[in-house]
Amino acid sequence: MTSPPPKPPEWRRWLGIALRSAHIAGVVALGASLLGAPVGTAGALATLLSGLGLLASELVDRRLALNELAGAVVLLKLALVAAMLAWPGAALALFWALLVLSAVVSHAPKGLRHWRPGR
Repeated sequence: MTSPPPKPPEWRRWLGIALRSAHIAGVVALGASLLGAPVGTAGALATLLSGLGLLASELVDRRLALNELAGAVVLLKLALVAAMLAWPGAALALFWALLVLSAVVSHAPKGLRHWRPGR
């Protein structure tokens, strides 16, 4: 069994808080734009960029592994947000799929979130 990763410096905690706040704001703006608010693509871009920042932060702090279900789902979610920008006609359906996928995986039991194929 491996020991838990060392605790990151305090500034990285605040960076994570800032990224999560930007991510939530981006998701709200993205949803609002899909429901007709004149927001444009800013919400999707904010969601994508803050999501990439969160991914990098969690990989550096070793809180996420790409070979686990949770890590693979993060990559899938980022790809789907990028797909929303590429195919705006599918964005609303992708948004709701992302919302459900995020809720299910984030609240799934730890054993499922950290499941690794072949383990």
